[in-house]
Amino acid sequence: MVDQSLHCQHARPSSAPGPTLAEVVAEIEDPELPHVTIGDLGIVRSVTVEGERAVIELTPTYTGCPATEQIRDDVEAAVRAAGYEPEIRIAISPAWTTDWITERGRQRLHDAGIAPPGALEMVACPRCGSRRTRMVSWFGGTACKASYTCAACGEPFELFKAI
Repeated sequence: MVDQSLHCQHARPSSAPGPTLAEVVAEIEDPELPHVTIGDLGIVRSVTVEGERAVIELTPTYTGCPATEQIRDDVEAAVRAAGYEPEIRIAISPAWTTDWITERGRQRLHDAGIAPPGALEMVACPRCGSRRTRMVSWFGGTACKASYTCAACGEPFELFKAI
């Protein structure tokens, strides 16, 4: 398993109040999954402050993800608002994996009615917990989700695909 901890050179003195720049960046909402942050998803690889410049390394959930440019723009805006000149680097190796989603991220996906990634044959409904579910389509609202339905409660839901 890849170490998914965020590596950061803190952007504030330890005695200063408020979040570090790494914490600010990690709390940016994912544009396609606004109930989950890019930190929750493990997209933020590193945050390093070098004087007035902040270097942020991001790994998209998959190559060609349409949200990547919006995430880059959102990170740049947050870094500028914190008083730094951003340099955003996109790292595609090692490739992002659903193993990088934090426990908080998995819980937030579940709370939003999206089954967190796991074994496809054991998909539990995020609404009622039943495993009497079936895939309706491998293609959901976004490329990273699949559409399911629950036979127990009758509700549709999405599954965040495991990669």
